[in-house]
Amino acid sequence: MALIALGVSGGIGAYKAVEVARGLQKRGHDVAAVLTSNACRFVGPLTFEAITRRPVITDQFAPGLNADIEHIALASSAAVLVVAPATANVIGKFANGIADDFLSSLYLATRAPVLLAPSMNTNMLEHGAVQANLAVLATRGVRFVEPGEGFLACGWQGKGRLAEPDAIVDAVERLLQPDRSWQGRAIVVTAGPTYEDLDPVRFIGNRSSGRMGFAIAAEAARRGASVTLIAGPTSLEPPVVGDLVRVRTAADMHAAVMARSREADVVIMAAAVADYAPARREAHKVEKQQAPLTVTLERTPDILAELGAERAARGGALPLLVGFAAETRDLLERAKAKRARKRVDLIVANDVSQPGAGFEVDTNIVTIVGPDGEEAQPKQAKAEVARVLLDRIDRMLAGLTRQP
Repeated sequence: MALIALGVSGGIGAYKAVEVARGLQKRGHDVAAVLTSNACRFVGPLTFEAITRRPVITDQFAPGLNADIEHIALASSAAVLVVAPATANVIGKFANGIADDFLSSLYLATRAPVLLAPSMNTNMLEHGAVQANLAVLATRGVRFVEPGEGFLACGWQGKGRLAEPDAIVDAVERLLQPDRSWQGRAIVVTAGPTYEDLDPVRFIGNRSSGRMGFAIAAEAARRGASVTLIAGPTSLEPPVVGDLVRVRTAADMHAAVMARSREADVVIMAAAVADYAPARREAHKVEKQQAPLTVTLERTPDILAELGAERAARGGALPLLVGFAAETRDLLERAKAKRARKRVDLIVANDVSQPGAGFEVDTNIVTIVGPDGEEAQPKQAKAEVARVLLDRIDRMLAGLTRQP
């Protein structure tokens, strides 16, 4: 039996949290309920106290709580922190480190796995600020129970309903028995852009944020793998991995990957590596002139093709190689040709001209191209794309061996 901290924030779905508490108890767990002040407007603390048979925490500064520093005590003893419903307000607090009540302080203090069940109006859920906050939390290892679709309390119809209590309880159970199936595997993941310097001020780059690669690295680490994350310049906070390598240029990325790939079981090239770089880097800033400026570009190393050629020369099955293909036309044809040309196992193709796919967004729409055909995925969070991709890789790894 585990102690579960159940956070309840101020949304209409708060009434379902009562059934979440009851469901956790039926699985043999002890539940400590933490209600925000707004949650108390929807459901009374006495209801949770009657069900959990424990005092319900509603006030960070209630008399007697500070004597034991209650949020620290619960943070240390809880096996999981689950928040259902998780409103846009609470999600924003968690993502930005705001600790102005008991629940947000508990989140910052705990090292237990965190599970959020978002619930809000459809437009709120799709707002860029909320999606950005969800993406930040995903890179920090927070897990989610996707909201359902249907009629909402506001009268709208769409995505945003709190997931059913049984689904939330099942997700808590999975967190209590984490997937360690990749323990003993070494994974190399690349993420983000590369910057190719023209002079000390200017560079040639691209719009990759690193979100997709970070999501893949976080999912691999959650499964117990030893993860090396090789990241180009990005402002995002990287996930916690075994080895974080920062690079800037395509040449840097090439050196880092080739030095680490031989011992890897899987190499996933999610980075947007520049295909061309200035032939020379000027020592001083190039001054503005009336005449046109001509810059000579030269090809950068094709890391994925080199990995494929090196593996073929060894006659080995490992490392399993996964590439990404960001296209704007002829998606499948180009992805299939890239996979064959570079001699890799999987290509994850996405049309970056589609809304909600590609760079600088928190979702993606991909098709995974492999030896046995194509597997199209709907638009979904990049963390979910990472899970689907690693499940596909897991099936392919069965039976593969490393050659000397």
